[in-house]
Amino acid sequence: MSAQLLPVFPVSTSAAVPVIELAQTDRLRALHTQMRDLRACQSTFTFYADQVIRLLLEQAYGLLPFQDHLVTTPVGATYQGKKLATPLFAVSVMRAGESMEFELQRINRDIPIGKILIQRHQQTKQPHLYYSKLPANIAQGYVMLFEPMLATGGSALCALDVLLAEGVPAEQIVLLNLLSSPAGIARVNLQQPKVQIITSSIEQGLTGQAYMVPGIGDFGDRYFGTWQAGVV
Repeated sequence: MSAQLLPVFPVSTSAAVPVIELAQTDRLRALHTQMRDLRACQSTFTFYADQVIRLLLEQAYGLLPFQDHLVTTPVGATYQGKKLATPLFAVSVMRAGESMEFELQRINRDIPIGKILIQRHQQTKQPHLYYSKLPANIAQGYVMLFEPMLATGGSALCALDVLLAEGVPAEQIVLLNLLSSPAGIARVNLQQPKVQIITSSIEQGLTGQAYMVPGIGDFGDRYFGTWQAGVV
């Protein structure tokens, strides 16, 4: 029996920053095929998920401001390169968002990482903030916000409120999602139109239980090995 979908809303409004969906290449779809397969064991799931996360991070880095930077090469020549023009921070929405830290630290080992703990009520699906710990001076740079699943958008908006309350400009926040629903994207765009969203897939919609379709199950459980086959 096919899942009953909730209504699909427009992806963005005219005033919102355009959502960036990774190019749906055969290579990306092959990675998604491995991740989405309910038979995938934890090691298989994380192996392919990490590759998609790396693609998201590279896309996010392409949005950041860089400035000229000169270095001397081993042969005594001068190379005119680039370096980040502003501090960069990362913030994970626990626990699923922590999965994206591993690939980030392969790119930048010294990046400060903050944590936000948000839990949704099982019936109402409303988010509740339990904990946040952010790097000092986070308002002075760009922030990558890690929230792998953008379903209803409630948890992402709650996390964005925490960052905005710390003085981070909305236009300096990049929200990274592996999967995003049209309804979640529309909700974030409506309330925070300056926040850039990057996703590897815009899904078909949401079930009545607010799971994305075709979906991937509970990303955090599958990534960290606490998922049981047959349980969404």
